[in-house]
Amino acid sequence: MKFQAVMLAAVMLSGCGTVQTVVFSDKVSVNQLKNQKSYCGAVPRIYSGATYDFCMLHAEKPDDVDAFNYKNASLGLVVDAAVSGVLDTFLLPYTIYRQQADGSIVIN
Repeated sequence: MKFQAVMLAAVMLSGCGTVQTVVFSDKVSVNQLKNQKSYCGAVPRIYSGATYDFCMLHAEKPDDVDAFNYKNASLGLVVDAAVSGVLDTFLLPYTIYRQQADGSIVIN
């Protein structure tokens, strides 16, 4: 049971905005936002997880998704943005350094 809980947590965190922007390479984040047709041009590294989630919310609605399921997915992104905000706060020293060293993650 403990192993299953750890695996479930790992799978859930892999979709987290903070994990997408801090742990994975910039290319992965850029490709994900481009695939979702987000209107964001760049994601600053400071609070990048929360910004990434809001960029996902500010993307075109896929054609193959009905309106009801799309609204439920948006609620999930809002919850993820809140969790990302907390994680981003803990990671501020690192993300401030990365912002100074590398700049924002440029999408377009």
